[in-house]
Amino acid sequence: MSNTPFLATDTRLPPRAGLGLKAEHFREVLQTQPELGFFEVHAENYMVAGGPFHHFLGRIREQYPLSLHGVGLSIGGEGPLDVAHLQRLAALIERYQPQSFSEHLAWSSHGPVFLNDLLPLAYDDATLNRVCEHVDQVQSCLKRTMLLENPATYLAFEESTLDEACFISEVIRRTGCGLLLDVNNVYVSCVNHRRDPLAYLDALPLQATGEIHLAGFAEDTDSLGERLLIDDHGAPIDNDVWQLYRQALERTGPVATLIERDNHVPALQVLLAEARQADRLLSAAGARS
Repeated sequence: MSNTPFLATDTRLPPRAGLGLKAEHFREVLQTQPELGFFEVHAENYMVAGGPFHHFLGRIREQYPLSLHGVGLSIGGEGPLDVAHLQRLAALIERYQPQSFSEHLAWSSHGPVFLNDLLPLAYDDATLNRVCEHVDQVQSCLKRTMLLENPATYLAFEESTLDEACFISEVIRRTGCGLLLDVNNVYVSCVNHRRDPLAYLDALPLQATGEIHLAGFAEDTDSLGERLLIDDHGAPIDNDVWQLYRQALERTGPVATLIERDNHVPALQVLLAEARQADRLLSAAGARS
């Protein structure tokens, strides 16, 4: 396994706030050209040769840096990576030359079956070796360093022998990949598992952070009546997540930050207001550092 990162031209996103690009906002973005650091898109939405999504993304890419976020590689899956999927991803990266590519520490396929979810892993040596092999394969194919996102989880495996932050740290050490720090996922998982989110942050290799994600969550209760948070990307960013983001920036300094909203997508101006709030915190972090 390699711990030497691959290099790609201009691979660093600006330390500004960005938004996930949604089809309902394509025309307004082009007409108003809002002040933003970057846009991010889900790679699997663009794995076709043409069509309106490519038409609009090509025009928007001329104006803004781009982050490409994968949701279907199944990095943690027990089976081999889907080579055809990986080749489509490589073609998409060649076409748009994004400043960043990221994927999830999760699995979403079993044999020929694809599950429309990001499922948790058992953190043990066998899983660690498999994830590192998959990350190495992705980086070798794409010829660039990828970012690996910490997951939102709702259960833990009894057979795990490593804690999550240690597992992520070891993957990054062995493969040279970077970290996509999803602050909402940190908060959701730590509430669900009764852990200290600051202790979790401090256990991560934050020096490898190449991008940060912020999102909203839904709230429910589990079978014992305890608080259960769901990472649904369908609500405004919670005040506790904003506070944890401030504390993360104290540790990382300014890092490109995405405002995620995939469900109940509001007007563009609503999302721009959250981006401006993130930009204010990024500016404050830059002044401190």
